[in-house]
Amino acid sequence: MAINRSELVAAVAEKSGNSQAAVNGVLDAVFEVFSSQVSKGEKVTIPGWLSVERTERAARTGRNPRTGESIEIPAGYGVKISAGSKLKNAASGK
Repeated sequence: MAINRSELVAAVAEKSGNSQAAVNGVLDAVFEVFSSQVSKGEKVTIPGWLSVERTERAARTGRNPRTGESIEIPAGYGVKISAGSKLKNAASGK
């Protein structure tokens, strides 16, 4: 089962006693900070919970699956999200 954004906002609002609009604003701000820091190449860490960082991908040769022809895939960036110890413990039921 998955939880979507509106369900997350409602659950956090209920737990914190804040309005859903306030929680939604805070969540927007958190994601804005994540994206701006990661786009600069900086790592964002919330100790025990998670870390988010930009990774580099080297240029490489690939294949077009439809035609089988070789193509050059340019260098680029990806994002790596790692779970912290508290999140790992929660996932394992500890």
